[in-house]
Amino acid sequence: MTTTPYQLIGGEAAIRSLVDRFYFYMDMLPQTRGIRDMHADLAGAKEKLFKFLSGWLGGPNLFIEEYGHPMLRMRHIKFAIGPDERDQWMLCMDKALAEVNMDASFRRELRNALQQLATHMINQEQESLVQIDEPH
Repeated sequence: MTTTPYQLIGGEAAIRSLVDRFYFYMDMLPQTRGIRDMHADLAGAKEKLFKFLSGWLGGPNLFIEEYGHPMLRMRHIKFAIGPDERDQWMLCMDKALAEVNMDASFRRELRNALQQLATHMINQEQESLVQIDEPH
């Protein structure tokens, strides 16, 4: 029998803990204010992320059962998400992942998969940091 990521992370309790810690950091860290401001209702967001991760990791497909296919980019298109927002999201996730007891190699694999998922959500170009001076 194949072990799923859902089982490797510790099932429902571990995913709830991960999601709780993730939103704790989003709510508390000043450097994540950009993504925090996108969330009017943290309780609803917590429940949706928990349900999504449950199915995404190979456990019960709670999100699909309630909301249908995740279609993550479409659901997030109304938010301006660039590399900065992705990095803020990953900062919260990295801190939360560090607090959930799991095998270190699995944590790295999970983090990489979540990084790819977060990068997929980018729908805005990053503004150029280089300004070109106009000729005088």
